[in-house]
Amino acid sequence: MNQLELHRKQALKDLEDLQSASPEKLFRQRLETNLPLIAELFFSLYTKPEHKTYFKKLEKSLYKLFQIRSEELQLQDLRLLKEGNWYQSNSITGMQLYVDLFHKNLKGIEEKIPYFKELGINFLHLMPITTRPAGENDGGYAVSSYTDIDPRYGDKKSFLKLTSKLRENGIYLMLDFVVNHTSDEYPWAQKALKGDKAYQDYYYMFPDRQIPDAFEASLPEVFPTTSPGNFTYRPEISHWVMTVFNSYQWDLNYTNPRVFLEMFSNLVEMINNGVDVVRFDALAFLWKKIGTNSQNLPEAHQLISLFRMCLQVVAPGVVFLAEAIVAPHDIVKYFGEGKREGNECDIAYNASLMSLLWNSIATKKTLLLQKSLKNVPQKPRSSTWINYLRCHDDIGLGLDDGYIAQLGWDPRMHRKFLIDYYCQGLDWSPAVGYRFMENPATGDSRITGSCASLLGLEKAVRNEDSETLLMSLKKILMLHGIILSFGGIPMIYAGDELGTLNDYSYLDNEHKKQDSRWVNRPSQNWEAVAQISEPERPSSQIFLGIRHMIALRKKIDVFKDQNNLIIHDPNNPHLFVYERTGTESEGVLVIANFDESPQILDAGILSNIGYIKDGRLHDLLSGREWALMSSLVQIDPYQLLWLAKA
Repeated sequence: MNQLELHRKQALKDLEDLQSASPEKLFRQRLETNLPLIAELFFSLYTKPEHKTYFKKLEKSLYKLFQIRSEELQLQDLRLLKEGNWYQSNSITGMQLYVDLFHKNLKGIEEKIPYFKELGINFLHLMPITTRPAGENDGGYAVSSYTDIDPRYGDKKSFLKLTSKLRENGIYLMLDFVVNHTSDEYPWAQKALKGDKAYQDYYYMFPDRQIPDAFEASLPEVFPTTSPGNFTYRPEISHWVMTVFNSYQWDLNYTNPRVFLEMFSNLVEMINNGVDVVRFDALAFLWKKIGTNSQNLPEAHQLISLFRMCLQVVAPGVVFLAEAIVAPHDIVKYFGEGKREGNECDIAYNASLMSLLWNSIATKKTLLLQKSLKNVPQKPRSSTWINYLRCHDDIGLGLDDGYIAQLGWDPRMHRKFLIDYYCQGLDWSPAVGYRFMENPATGDSRITGSCASLLGLEKAVRNEDSETLLMSLKKILMLHGIILSFGGIPMIYAGDELGTLNDYSYLDNEHKKQDSRWVNRPSQNWEAVAQISEPERPSSQIFLGIRHMIALRKKIDVFKDQNNLIIHDPNNPHLFVYERTGTESEGVLVIANFDESPQILDAGILSNIGYIKDGRLHDLLSGREWALMSSLVQIDPYQLLWLAKA
């Protein structure tokens, strides 16, 4: 019996446990349960009398879309439903990667499944793999199709084979759904450029500057350097098109219900290839309204919820990730609020934790980190975070000015310090990063660079500085140990597990050299992988350290995300201390020292919360147990401890 037959047999057994209910019968139950809320959401957005016709089309399409979902995936939906909130498990660790940069193509990814399993990775985020314009395409986020595979990666057959192999090996797959915009080469855009009024209404398109100027009065610029303004003139049709991101990315007009219906069909067609998690790209921008910044609007939340509730009827095993890099008080709203709680996205990026960790590395202090995290609103128990250090994008400094000021720092000068620290503006800084989207008028900038280069490894290797090299390795492992223990899905950016340095080859590419984000989009270093058995190599030390922490995380039940995180005050500005709680006898206390000097922690803090037993401490990471010789505990430079509860 092959793996697919075993998979099907297990799924059928799960169905028997569900009182032998057929997938179609359960679909009917879901539709009956969710249709009233779907109708409420739909008509909250589409209020004209003629919109009733589109709702009837939506209702009919739900069944048609369910029917085209394969039996195997229908059965998987039921199995995942039975598992509950599987994405909160401590057994999941993710990796984000570019297919071609990692290992050539989709077949190459399939070949590297043993590598993922060796490291402990069982959740993959593949960067866009569908067709896109040949020139500038924003790394694939300017889509020419939502389902056609770009020939450089393979074809539909190779993709379906890969997703089948991933399921056999217990690896979840996440793909992007570029929900806010298409490329100007997308079929709808091409028809609009030929003068088709129906498809021109799929976008924000105007014959003069009156409405664009009204929008521009309150719209910020996303890429002020390379794509200033929010509208692009197309002389072929003498119209202005809304292009919030880049001139070749046209914003979709969701005030047109036809756009929603067709985009939902695109979504289902995409996930029917075997996608477990949908990364909703740029979802904060979905609804546009004159007089606002057209971000995080109530209608955007209603639209996301409408997508989610419709998908829950058709493919209830698939979950949503919110790609909303916004303020902490705004990001939790994408889980759903009020009666929509839990009805928007299941997962969101913990961008605040990311930027705050980089802030603490630069300042060597954790005060802003503690203050900010303690004031993040509680998320729903059914949701979780993706915790990460680096990704394909830049590091934005979305820090709270009020909290910065409360610490006695000037917010503008503090951001300037961070930019200088990471972007080679300070001779003494070990970081080798670069500015992205610098605004000369304000001095604002975002930061690019690989994790290892930003943490000093590139400069240490270049200068043959063994002391800086050691500190860099400790910082790399400490930060990864934090995202592996904080609460949520840890997402490792491909190459970071090897300490890959900045990649400057993009400067030779005409279509990439103006975008410094490509410096942290390197090819996977398979030579370093082949030398993992040589423990003196920095890449080996990083790989083996991260692999050890991933394996240990899977054994620690309190690392399952149950909103069971407490941030403690260590009474030391250089230490970050938090606890993952369980039963009275279960728990792990994480202690991280962000300073290059040893720091002292009052042992009374540990004793009060139950982490000292018979005068001894037990660190799970090192396996070391030792007796306290005084009332103080020394935490070494950039040391990370996972202390077991006594």
